[in-house]
Amino acid sequence: MTTRKIKGLLFDFDGTLLDTNELIIQTFLHVLEPEFPGKYTREDMIPFIGPSLVESFSTIDPMRAKEWIRQYRQWNDIHHDELAKEFVGVKSTLQVLKKKGIRLAIVSTKRIDSLSKGLRLLGVEDLFEVVVSMDDVKHVKPDPEPILLALEKMNLEKEDVLMIGDNSHDILGGQNAGVRTAGVAWSMRGEAFLMQFKPDYMLHHMSDLLAIVEGQINA
Repeated sequence: MTTRKIKGLLFDFDGTLLDTNELIIQTFLHVLEPEFPGKYTREDMIPFIGPSLVESFSTIDPMRAKEWIRQYRQWNDIHHDELAKEFVGVKSTLQVLKKKGIRLAIVSTKRIDSLSKGLRLLGVEDLFEVVVSMDDVKHVKPDPEPILLALEKMNLEKEDVLMIGDNSHDILGGQNAGVRTAGVAWSMRGEAFLMQFKPDYMLHHMSDLLAIVEGQINA
């Protein structure tokens, strides 16, 4: 059976399009170090990259998660533009994809205000026709709800879409929604970690998407 051509690409944001790894690590340490001096290292923060803030902080203390999230967002917002940066080839590849008629969307566990800040920093706000944030859904990835909402808004079939992300939540969310998936080898978690979840593709550079949408690379 011939695989249907990809018409739409759904992207996670942090760690996929925008390199916020250093920002996220420093923000978590800023919040947790005063509470638990010397307990957490930079490496301990890596599992917190990807899940929602509620999920991450609740693994430490559910009762204090709300206050820690407030502190996190405050520090993160101040230092966002200083510490976040584009991954190599992101903007130029997105522009080419858009010109080719590929429809683009963001599906993220971030709030819309933070997403908007990142999109402005990259200068790509006009390239995405749909942005699904945590504010739009009851359940974030790996629940299929945000991906299915993006499909509904774009009027696309599952078979026509590829979900791209840097974490297990993105791959599992795509699989739960019934769409094809791609991991990114520049993930902070590492390529080997993502391969455990059996994505259909693994991107080693953003421009790999051009060959995928042209059908030159098969799942």
